[in-house]
Parts: sequence; C-alpha cells; structure tokens
Amino acid sequence: MHELSVTENILSLVRQYAQNANARKVTDIYLVIGRLAGIIDDSVQFYWDILCKDTLCEGSQLHFRHVPATMLCQDCGNQYTLEKELTPCTVCGSPKVTVITGDEFMLESIEIER
Repeated sequence: MHELSVTENILSLVRQYAQNANARKVTDIYLVIGRLAGIIDDSVQFYWDILCKDTLCEGSQLHFRHVPATMLCQDCGNQYTLEKELTPCTVCGSPKVTVITGDEFMLESIEIER
C-alpha cells in the first residue's frame, strides 16, 4: 500500500517541475526502481492513472528502468549481483555486505508539451 504515498509524491514532484517549465501537458515520466526498493510497477501505474485524472499529467506514460541489486563484501571485497534473495558473499560466505546499487527509487526525467 505504500505505493499510493510514493505515487502521490511522484505526482507532486512532476506537477511542480511541469508548472515551473510552463508545461501544458506532461507526456512521459521516467522512473528508476532498484530491485531492493520494494516498489511494484503495476501498483504505481494503477495509482498513477487514478491520481492523474483532471491534471496536466492525465494520459501520461510511466516508464520504469530497473536497477539490479549489486552488493560489496566488506571482508573480501567481492562485488556481486543478487540473483534472487539477499545472500551472503558469493566468494567467502560473509554476511557483511553493503548495497552498492538496487535500493534506488527516483524520478529520472519528465517530458512535457508547452
């Protein structure tokens, strides 16, 4: 259910940027979602379609770019990509790992009509 508040925040940001750019309409929104962010595309899209009604974002398209989860082992320095669930280092088995990429969720860009 947190996708609702996330989508509301995205809409607020997009509207603010669009208004500052004197946009007549927002056509496309590009979002970056990391594998570990816990954001479900379909839920964001569902809420987006509802929240955008009667705004300059109505009819705009969401585009999702997914970022894989990359981990760094603090013991041996191994860098690896998670294939499924959070796992210890694939080389030494250490649980001391740091997320390098994959926890992102951000608005990357928007396209507008003036």
